[in-house]
Amino acid sequence: MNKVLLNYLLKGFLKSFLIIVGVFYCFGFILNLLEEIEFFKNTDVNFTIPLMLTAIFIPSMIIKLLPFVIFISSMWFMTKIRNNKDLLTLKVFGYSNMKIYFILALFSFFLGWIILFTVNPITSNMSIFYEKTKSNYSKDIDHLVNFNKNGLWIKEELSKTKRIISAERPEGYYLINLTIFQLDKNNKIIKKIFADKANIQENTWKLTNAKIFKFNEGIINQENFEKYEIFSIYNYSKINSLFKNFDTLSFLSIISKKNTLLENGYSETFLNESLQKMISIPFFLFFMTGLASIFTMNTLKKGDNLKLIIIGLIVCVLTFYLKDLSLALGQTERIPMVLAIWSPVIALSFFSFIGILQINEK
Repeated sequence: MNKVLLNYLLKGFLKSFLIIVGVFYCFGFILNLLEEIEFFKNTDVNFTIPLMLTAIFIPSMIIKLLPFVIFISSMWFMTKIRNNKDLLTLKVFGYSNMKIYFILALFSFFLGWIILFTVNPITSNMSIFYEKTKSNYSKDIDHLVNFNKNGLWIKEELSKTKRIISAERPEGYYLINLTIFQLDKNNKIIKKIFADKANIQENTWKLTNAKIFKFNEGIINQENFEKYEIFSIYNYSKINSLFKNFDTLSFLSIISKKNTLLENGYSETFLNESLQKMISIPFFLFFMTGLASIFTMNTLKKGDNLKLIIIGLIVCVLTFYLKDLSLALGQTERIPMVLAIWSPVIALSFFSFIGILQINEK
């Protein structure tokens, strides 16, 4: 009998999870399809391109929203078995609130790891294809920034001139061993700049030990500056964001190919941050399932369904802003990034453990 009841709980919970995933996918598909149509409206492509890109983009979005998907799934499943009296039947056969809590929460925990090891590598490859396809049609200049074994390369289009910038490597807010070629509209060199380093935190780059060679009708003039400033449409945040697409990195690629990713220009800080975010997902699922169990098993009254829906929405919003606030504090270096990633999980764990002690008495 225990095996039958356990199978009933797990199969019912998994079914609810898959249905909610399907609902999220449909809503996401409709909303993102409108964005893709808007993006391609001035290009000569048929309708299958926006459809295909939308279809492969949504799975990675759902992985980001997994804590909220699992919370809604848990609330729905627990409300359903409470309303049809199955929860009462489970208790008759010795399934306490705490036991049900841990069965569903542990199932969510292992489900999170299964998704990281099996689904995440697939969605990351889909995201890579999505980014490459979009960049082929993009009129934005973001794709003119490249980082390879020869360093960082930037092609910058200005109003009357253009720049080709290369740097040996980035170090924090600095580019090291900088070379800047400034060209006219006919691609003739009008200025060449060498600098030991450049602070690119703002759009006004601050060069150190700059040597400037100006070309004018075959005559080369050299000027040296200990400090020199140029204005760029790029800054640290914009350049860094181009190499911070979390969706294109899978959990397996980070733990197995970290050195290769570093050689390809990824920041070690970003890779560690991405890894910590992924590792936190199963724990998030555990405690979000726990929260749903606490709210639904706190009472057996059917009339509380509306209240549960409101509570569920409030919890989702608060959890989202707690995560967002914590990450913002980490990114601004107010708190360590690892603490910023795990703080919401720790907060949820305290709330869950207090709640489970209360519902176990009911």
